[in-house]
Parts: sequence; structure tokens; C-alpha cells
Amino acid sequence: MKLKYNYILISVILLKTAVLIPCYNEAISIKKVIEDFKKELPHADIYVYDNNSTDGTDKIAREAGAIVRYEYKQGKGNVIRTMFQEIEADCYIMVDGDGTYPAEAANEIEELILSHKADMVVGDRLSSTYFEENKRLFHNTGNLLVRKIINSIFNSNLSDIMTGMRGFNYQFVKSYPVISKEFEIETEMTIFALNYNFKIEEIPINYKDRVEGSESKLNTYSDGFKVIKLIFFLFCANKPLLFFSICSNILLLISLFYFLPILFNFIKTGYVDKIPTLIIIIGVVVIAFLTFLCGVVLHILKNQDKQNFEHFLTLLNNKQKEK
Repeated sequence: MKLKYNYILISVILLKTAVLIPCYNEAISIKKVIEDFKKELPHADIYVYDNNSTDGTDKIAREAGAIVRYEYKQGKGNVIRTMFQEIEADCYIMVDGDGTYPAEAANEIEELILSHKADMVVGDRLSSTYFEENKRLFHNTGNLLVRKIINSIFNSNLSDIMTGMRGFNYQFVKSYPVISKEFEIETEMTIFALNYNFKIEEIPINYKDRVEGSESKLNTYSDGFKVIKLIFFLFCANKPLLFFSICSNILLLISLFYFLPILFNFIKTGYVDKIPTLIIIIGVVVIAFLTFLCGVVLHILKNQDKQNFEHFLTLLNNKQKEK
């Protein structure tokens, strides 16, 4: 017990924790979110990045004791990009400003990050109260669908892919290239962590639905489509050999489907009919071979990219140790 107390004391003195809250029109809930995190992590710096709010979110956050900054490019992904670029810390805890995530989980997240047990900590809603609290049916279905797709593609076993409560270490934040502009950012973070072998830990959290009068900015259909499109793009970019092998096999199966009747007819009659179809089949087989070859080349390039990334992480570690 004494050792744990000394560890926490040293962490507070020597290491810096930053709570990151991206906000867009969260005046109803932002004050309580800040107060809850100040209570749980009194030593942490709490940053609220206002994303063109029109309801006075920034003023309320400032009065509640948060450090308020602004991002004028609309979209959660744009806000997180700026946060990660501007803020220097040893432990980053990201949470939405809508009051749906429990501040009580912050201490466990911080301990996992600062003790180097995880590079990214995921607040798992889906194994806890999410399906009871969230009344939006298609949101629930979408979460389960995205989880199944990503776990299948990346051979993982994560419970919650799209949660808005996460913890990160310095290496993750400063090496993560934000591509997404909007709400697909959480899915992108998860795929990035899986692809580059970051250590992920999940902790169950008690999710609460939004307070009355607070409205979600997430559009079930349009944002859901963006997430699926992102997964397809990142699957192609991060698993090129698997992706292009699947495409190649599909083309070969189509060719085989049209070739077999011609083959059976040749065996039966000794004549080759449907010459134009046969020429097209040969062309499709060539395309299938070239598609597979593209996958092999991109796979080699991807492995080189991972090697370069590991070198970059080493440089980041050395930089942090110097600090």
C-alpha cells in the first residue's frame, strides 16, 4: 500500500496528466464534467477545446476552471488533431463533454498509462451499461457491427471500438497521424493502435445517456456510413496482401464460373465455343494475377513503413527521456 502511495505521489510531482475535452454546444453538461474530473484528478490540467459552440460552452468551461482553447475547423477529428499537436503531457485522457462517461474511471486509466501497462486505454461501454442507457437502436447495432468487422479483419478481441473515453501515452499521441475529420476518429484510433502493435487495455465503464435537453451531434446514418468507408480504406491500406488476395480470389472465382461450361463442352464435343467469352476470361485471370502482385508489393512497402515507424518511436522515447 505504501509503495502504491509513493508511486502515485511521484507520478503527480514528476509526470503530467492532461484531460482533453472536445466540445460543441455542451453548455448543459460541461460544468459538471469539469468539476468531476477536477475532483478525481486534482493534479491534472483540464483542456476544453471549443469547436464553434454558440451556446456559451467556452465561457462556462472557463468559469469552471478549465483551460479553454479553440478549433475553428468543424469536426471532432479536427479538434483532436489540434489537441494532440499542441498539448505536451505524459498521460492524456480524452473524454466527451456530454457527461455520459464517468470521471471515476480516470484514476485507473492514468495508472495504467503512467505505469507503462498500456499505450492506449479504452473505456469499454458495451460490456457494461451502454445497451441499457442508450435508447438509439441503430447506434447499438452500429457499434456491434463495427466491432465485429474490425475484430475479424485485425484478428483482435476488443469489446468497444467507438468509445469516446480513452487514455494515451506520449508515444501514441505524438505518433498518431489524424486523418479523420469527424466522428469516425475513434475507429481510426483503434485501427492505428492495432496495426502498429500498441498495447491496448480495456476497462469497463458505466455509460450514462445524455441529460435531458442535451442532443447528440452524431448522425446515425451519415456518420455510420463514414465509419464503414473508413474501415474499408484502412483495411486496404494496412492489410494490403489480405485485401488484394480477396479481390484476386473473387476475380478467379468469376472466371472459373464462366470457364467451366466452356471446358465441359470442349470435353464433350471437342470444340471450343464462345471464343469472345474465353478471351475475356483470360483477361480477368491476368487482372487477378496483377491484383495479387499489387498486394505483395504493397505488403512489402507496409512492412518497411512499420520498420520506419518503430525507429520513429525510438526517437520519441529518447526525446521524452531527455525531457
